Amino acid sequence: MVTLRQLKYLSALARHGHFGRAAEDCAVTQPALSMQIRDLEKTLGLALVERRPGDVTLTEAGAEIVRRGDEVLAKSRDLMDFARQRARPLAGRLTLGVIPSLAPYVLPKILPRLQGRFPELRLELRETQTRQLLDEVKSGALDVAMLALPIHEADLATMHLFNDEFLLAVPLDDARSENERVVAHDIDQSRLILLEDGHCLRDQALAFCATVPRARTNGATNGGGMTFGASSLATVMQMVANGYGITLIPQIAADVEQRDGRVKFLRFEEPQPGRSIGLVYRRTSPRKQDFVALGDVVKESLI
Repeated sequence: MVTLRQLKYLSALARHGHFGRAAEDCAVTQPALSMQIRDLEKTLGLALVERRPGDVTLTEAGAEIVRRGDEVLAKSRDLMDFARQRARPLAGRLTLGVIPSLAPYVLPKILPRLQGRFPELRLELRETQTRQLLDEVKSGALDVAMLALPIHEADLATMHLFNDEFLLAVPLDDARSENERVVAHDIDQSRLILLEDGHCLRDQALAFCATVPRARTNGATNGGGMTFGASSLATVMQMVANGYGITLIPQIAADVEQRDGRVKFLRFEEPQPGRSIGLVYRRTSPRKQDFVALGDVVKESLI
């Protein structure tokens, strides 16, 4: 008989590609995990993994078993979530993923309110890029994710939370006044610093700038030939503060990232560019009441 434990261990092995790391993730010993995988192979009559020194690769059959097993694990979690949901909202474990351009600015505001209002909630947080979050929500590794909308995934549902306007961050010695409104054509793309590939904020900034000459694809280059490929807004803002360029920054991050007074923010003319922020979860999840409660706390905390 195939067990949920075996499917969980195989899924962890597929994610990590290493028995030791998979065992650590599952909080078991490596021999115990390896034995369960071998028992699963014996039960199914299939070779699921190709074992090599220091490396593990899924066979074609193994990859398909992982895909189907993740669906079973997600359904199992939904069953447990349904039982908890019948008792009281936001009690027990909830796994929340957040994109990097939101996590440092939203979480400190919402966590105290969540902990005060729902003391039985055990919140587990994951910060990573949009594509990874969507994959983990679909597989059941995450219950819900907070990210930029829209999301076009048939098996995922979304809930709008708030709109986050973009500002143009420039060095303090920029000739333009903070009261001056700007438009896309005012952006000198030869000085535009963006997050590295994979961040949705980068894609949104490029989409807004599509009416002006094409932006650089790997960051921005200053007159001295230095190139930036930043992985965080904090790094980008340090580059702006030191006079290496300009950037688009979400309103939600502006107060935090204006650290030392060497940067100022300019607003855009109406309609102001921005992004829609919301929650994403599996359509089959029985925890919509939890997600509504979570969304209410987010909106209350950001007013």
